[in-house]
Amino acid sequence: MTTTPTQPASLGANLKPRHITMISIAGVIGAGLFVGSATAIKEAGPAVLISYGLAGTLVVLVMRMLGEMATANPDTGSFSVYSQRALGRWAGFSVGWLYWWFWVLVIPVEATAAADVLSRLIGSEQWVWALAVTLLLTATNLVSVGNYGEFEFWFALIKVVAIVAFIAIGLVAILGIFPGSDVSGVSNLWQPDGFFANGYSAIVAAMLTTMFSFMGTEIVTIAAAESPDPRKGISRAVNSVIWRIFLFYIGSIFVVVALVPYDRLDDGSYQTVLQAIGIPGSARIMDIVVLTAVASCLNSALYTASRMLFSLGERNEAPSVVRRLTHNGVPWVAVLASMVVGFLAVIGNYVLPDKIFGYLLATSGAVALFVYLAIAASQFVLGRQMRAAGDLPPVRMWLFPYLTVVAMVFIVAVLVLMVFDDKQREPIFFSVVSAVVIVAIGVWHHRRSDAPKDLVSGSTHG
Repeated sequence: MTTTPTQPASLGANLKPRHITMISIAGVIGAGLFVGSATAIKEAGPAVLISYGLAGTLVVLVMRMLGEMATANPDTGSFSVYSQRALGRWAGFSVGWLYWWFWVLVIPVEATAAADVLSRLIGSEQWVWALAVTLLLTATNLVSVGNYGEFEFWFALIKVVAIVAFIAIGLVAILGIFPGSDVSGVSNLWQPDGFFANGYSAIVAAMLTTMFSFMGTEIVTIAAAESPDPRKGISRAVNSVIWRIFLFYIGSIFVVVALVPYDRLDDGSYQTVLQAIGIPGSARIMDIVVLTAVASCLNSALYTASRMLFSLGERNEAPSVVRRLTHNGVPWVAVLASMVVGFLAVIGNYVLPDKIFGYLLATSGAVALFVYLAIAASQFVLGRQMRAAGDLPPVRMWLFPYLTVVAMVFIVAVLVLMVFDDKQREPIFFSVVSAVVIVAIGVWHHRRSDAPKDLVSGSTHG
């Protein structure tokens, strides 16, 4: 008598503590910090530090709320599951699919950015590199979750070393003791147009830009579910998020605005600073750092999208086929489905007119804020339930429920401000449309599934 191998009952648990640690440390260091920070700095001038501070504070509060729910009940579906429990099945469905759609659209953006750097460094057509990078990271994600963790560990380590080195070199230059440097001091914090160079309203406008560079901080609560001790990993990540944001974002942006006038950041903020200090080969160095950052983001996008899709399948919110696992506990159908949709978008980035592809990207432009609002609303409900039952997890939200309410009001205010910002109006419009469509599908899906079978099938009784 022979036996056939059976599919594992659940996802693997092969992420090591060092993987979780580095994912949590570098999860806040997205490609947007290296690539998009110049836009925010030009918008607000030195006062962009306040913009990053406000956005970072919101992320700290959201991570604290998410940490409370995740340490109480670790789950690879994370906030999608918590939204379902707190607000209803329609909410879990909507948040899960919106989040999946967001990360699927990150794949073409990061693949194209990686291809741009590689074609500049090595040569060849961009589409060749976009295909190669996407297929490579898909293959590593399919083998085991440990592979994702290992790649992300080294990507994260490079990003951390780069940021710390940049801050250290910058501080030495600020003190005026870096040999051969043409810049020093902090006078650019108020020159040439003062600290509030473009007025107070520019702080809000820049905050809208910086807000989305923090997206990805929450991935650790999804990844930790595939580690031997998820509660410990999540607790460490949540408790350290304050110093990570302060160091990597506020610290590095302070160096930039202190050393270089805000209106002279033409080639990217970090590269401009390194060139001003006199670091040889700074353009090549930043190409490698940016390549690492976008590869890390692409790697995480594929991982996160596949796990969210798998979680939706487990809750019957997606086709059951996405629940299929390899012998290593990898949701291979969910990985391939996310990759295929993402790669179709990569192709679209090259063959569709820029405006059409821009509209596609705009459908996920405000998803980060929708997800943050869902996390806050879920924690408000579940937090009250846990406190009423006396069942408090290791991580608890500060000043509950007051700070939770403050965070929700702040998120709603940011969404409203986006409507009045010319640059953000299109993303908020298309994001709201995509959210309304998904919520409507979710409500219809659950009403249909909850209806009596004879009504669903249309049968009648004589």
